Amino acid sequence: MPIAADMAARFPADTLVNLERVDKMWQNLRQGQIIPREMVVSSDEFLKTIDVEVAIAGGTLGIILAAALQLRGFKVAVIERGELKGRVQEWNISRAELRVLVELELLSDAELAIAIATEYNPARIAFPNTPDIWVRDVLNIGVDPVYLLATLKAKFLDNGGKLLEFTSCDRLTIHPNGVAIDLGTGQLTGKLFIDAMGHFSPLAAQARAGKKPEGICLVVGSCATGFAQNETGDIFASITPIQNQCQYFWEAFPARDGRTTYLFTYLDAHPDRFSVEFLFNEYLRLLPTYQQVELDSLNFQRCLFGCFPSYRDSPLKTDWARVLLIGDSSGSQSPVSFGGFGAMMRHLSRLTDGIAMALQADALSNKDLQLLQPYQPNIAVTWMFQRAMSVGIDQKLHPNRINNLLAAVFRSMADLGDDVLNPFLQDVVQFNALSRTLFQTSLSNPQAVIPVVPHVGIPTLIDWLMNYISLGAYSGLYPLGKLLAPLLTHLTPAQQYYYQQLIRSYRYGSGQDLHI
Repeated sequence: MPIAADMAARFPADTLVNLERVDKMWQNLRQGQIIPREMVVSSDEFLKTIDVEVAIAGGTLGIILAAALQLRGFKVAVIERGELKGRVQEWNISRAELRVLVELELLSDAELAIAIATEYNPARIAFPNTPDIWVRDVLNIGVDPVYLLATLKAKFLDNGGKLLEFTSCDRLTIHPNGVAIDLGTGQLTGKLFIDAMGHFSPLAAQARAGKKPEGICLVVGSCATGFAQNETGDIFASITPIQNQCQYFWEAFPARDGRTTYLFTYLDAHPDRFSVEFLFNEYLRLLPTYQQVELDSLNFQRCLFGCFPSYRDSPLKTDWARVLLIGDSSGSQSPVSFGGFGAMMRHLSRLTDGIAMALQADALSNKDLQLLQPYQPNIAVTWMFQRAMSVGIDQKLHPNRINNLLAAVFRSMADLGDDVLNPFLQDVVQFNALSRTLFQTSLSNPQAVIPVVPHVGIPTLIDWLMNYISLGAYSGLYPLGKLLAPLLTHLTPAQQYYYQQLIRSYRYGSGQDLHI
């Protein structure tokens, strides 16, 4: 009998239901059964009334942006299909990345301190048969989503925001002067509609026409008590060679109510890939070895499952005016990250400023809004990393190929210093750091680097090279754009919007937005 089924009575009551739900989503992706429905239509008629300036669907992360825009003086509505509240599961992030909440006056310093549920140091990167690498102050903060979202929700409402809980977003009609949103129980109109509904947004499904993702990150895990006292964490760890046509990776963090451990892997969406249930059983099989603990000694507080798709054609561009997809809906996260909260924090200031400028300049055409989700070469180059950590369903690789490569790369980054290693661990790739790492690894461990070419394939390598060149170009263009920024004050609002977003695309696309 599978371990998970045998242990079902020891898990929280909703565990197997949630596992089945995520497994069904993963099965639909593998089988190509994501059938989009027509969510967005157009009309030539002008709306007679506009209720709000911005309507945001998806409250879990959308409330953060909504609160920021409401504080700027815009009239914002948030649509959430359930109750807008945070889950008990903590969100891990680096402290410096949270400062944006104070900078945008969404939280006070005292409130931010309360929102931080846990903090630990140091964190480990580990591979078999190589010395461990230890870092400090990277993804070592656990944020309490319940407190954070409750606080932002209250501030949003206190500032006049409109919250529609237990409300579905059924259909959008784009008019020349706004968007009409059918809510099932009525209609809401706005100048701009923002989709923050996540990876499986129905708008994103329509825009992608049911296309399969090129990359998948499957994640399973739990938070449990019963571990030996351990105030360190693992950011990236491997304990096994390639098996089941994939490489397993682990994360572990101290949590307020126990210890959180994750098993994750990178795959394609081939129909023959294993299920989330299979991966959860692998997690339970290997957890005792990974954490040196007996399963019988653990008291499971919650079990966690995730399926995170990534698309090469990202951020997602649509033909719709007055509709902006953000965060996971747009696919703007790196294919090697989980996206979500960390990606929202990174882009919160850019999106808040950019959306405010777009509204003020009435720059709400599809081409105008595409400037808010620009091409980012520092994200695009990570597709080769994703491929290098993946195994094709019929691909034959040496069992230690991926471990050996990653051990060599991380050792080179560690030798080069924190200014090289720490940004990468925060999913920020910079041209100088990447170039130094490639050069160092090629010299010190060529036997680990050379096999990458047949592993990922020539087309992937060529695509990566083009994005790498663009990364270098963006790194040079951003300082130039900053020099020219003072000249923008004499431009029209629409022109200022265009050039400011261009400069920001260079900044974020070269990783020079890093918070340290």
